[in-house]
Amino acid sequence: MVALAFSDTARREVVPFEPIDPDNVRMYVCGPTVYDEAHIGNARPVVVFDVLFRLLRSVYGAGHVTYARNITDIDDKIIQRAAENNEPIGALTARVTEGYLDNMRALGCLDPTIQPRATEHIPQMIAMIERLIAGGHAYAAEGHALFAVRSFAEYGALSGRSIDEQVAGARVEVAPYKRDPADFVLWKPSTDDQPGWDSPWGRGRPGWHLECSAMSAEHLGETFDIHGGGLDLIFPHHENEIAQTCCSFGEGKPGFRMARHWMHNGFLTVAGAKMSKSEGNFTTVTDLRKKWHGEVIRLALMLTHYTAPLDLTEERLQEAKALLDKWHRAWQSRKDQVGPKNAQYIEKVQEFLGDDLNTKRAIMQLVDASSFENINYLFWSAKLLGFFGSQSPDAWFKWSPTRVDVVLGVEGLSISAEVGSVTVGYSDETIGKLIEARVSARRDRNFAEADRIRDELLSQGIILEDGPGGTTWRRA
Repeated sequence: MVALAFSDTARREVVPFEPIDPDNVRMYVCGPTVYDEAHIGNARPVVVFDVLFRLLRSVYGAGHVTYARNITDIDDKIIQRAAENNEPIGALTARVTEGYLDNMRALGCLDPTIQPRATEHIPQMIAMIERLIAGGHAYAAEGHALFAVRSFAEYGALSGRSIDEQVAGARVEVAPYKRDPADFVLWKPSTDDQPGWDSPWGRGRPGWHLECSAMSAEHLGETFDIHGGGLDLIFPHHENEIAQTCCSFGEGKPGFRMARHWMHNGFLTVAGAKMSKSEGNFTTVTDLRKKWHGEVIRLALMLTHYTAPLDLTEERLQEAKALLDKWHRAWQSRKDQVGPKNAQYIEKVQEFLGDDLNTKRAIMQLVDASSFENINYLFWSAKLLGFFGSQSPDAWFKWSPTRVDVVLGVEGLSISAEVGSVTVGYSDETIGKLIEARVSARRDRNFAEADRIRDELLSQGIILEDGPGGTTWRRA
């Protein structure tokens, strides 16, 4: 079995990965708050931990790995956005969740084993608060329930920030019902026009941090193998999760840990600048997909080590596209040689991924594999990394950006609205008919007409390739 070792945020070093139970490897990753479309920064942790999920499945067996990624479907941002849109909260969260999952699947990401929703786990959250209050780690005040941070001696160990430093750095007014400025909300009251649930502290809703502790315990157990997310979640979200979970389940259990390994991916910038709407570089996954295939975006996100900052640029996306074209050409030229999966085909990529998810080295291995005589090394390694999702390499070269087509009065023509431009292109059916006409012209030795058809298609960005098996085409 390949050796695995990953960067551990809590221990601040790369440490060997040893699952609690090799027959039940468990991972939890913080998911989306579904009030708005996912931007490209939201996609980075999904891709990072999808690679890890795939690696764990390949090492321990698909049936022995459980991956939970939550969906936050109750939050103040959700309440505010639903009010702004004048739509029911349930309609908003359902629509945004569906769009999020569609985008992540387009990036080649597998669905997690479990996708728990916050609103479906309110009883578990209430029970956890009751346990914390009974243990002296939380208290009720003015319809709220709050966690007493100083009751947990190890608070701040993950982030390396002391409680006093956190309080001194805060620029918010301290609520009068808090015993200590550092205490955080577990439960808050709801007004009549806000969603709420009955609780011992009155009608209300959970605080943000509570849900992940309750849902990870419900689906993975009190302690599990890996907890992941972006660097921005280390404080306060993951710090608060640790405090809640350890105080709920770890009393009298020396060495208790919520998760054996804490893994965090680095930040993402766009063309060297932090992404923001005011900067004009705010990029959603949906917008990127209007120009780039999802696997191109995926590869661009994997060309930098997951712990390092990543700058997404046009050049990086072009580099990813060129690499994928090369791999697909190799697959296309030898697709009849692809055989059943064999462990030897993926062992080198497994080795690189086992070295703290070194995707850059794994990708360079695929660059070499594209020239191997045995296409299976490229094919099965690419599959492990989440590529070659198309049923055939031909489909890759016929892909075109997402389009909103409006049929014109000329047969075979359509006008397509894309990002910042309007283009005219031929439909797949029309391309096929023109190729048939060209084949017929060549058969009749009417080479001028055959060349005219080739040039016509080329003007539309359609490249023809003649081979022993006939004529194939791809989009430039």
